[in-house]
Amino acid sequence: MVNNVTGLTRIIKAAGYSWKGLRAAWQNEAAFRQESVAVIVATGVAIWLDVDAITRVLLIGSVFLILIIEILNSAIEAVVDRIGEEIHPLAGRAKDMGSFAVMLSIILAIFVWVTLLW
Repeated sequence: MVNNVTGLTRIIKAAGYSWKGLRAAWQNEAAFRQESVAVIVATGVAIWLDVDAITRVLLIGSVFLILIIEILNSAIEAVVDRIGEEIHPLAGRAKDMGSFAVMLSIILAIFVWVTLLW
């Protein structure tokens, strides 16, 4: 598929696709909604804390990373589910790996928060 759209039009279209992706994640993914609430709370706490700017950026960035990886995991799951409903070891592996990536991002965020606030 060739896309000849360039410049500002491409940026506007990309923003529209991103908005559709956010809406799809919010409507279809309970984990994304739960993690979004946690990110909002954690961001508020990070802003409220009396820490330097670098620490604040690391605290907020670590929790936003969870959302980024959750979106990628949801995209993997959607593609795997689209391909077929039959159980296949590779489909299960892809979903399990995506889930593990989310878990690692949560562990990383906890590590960052504990390390920086200790």
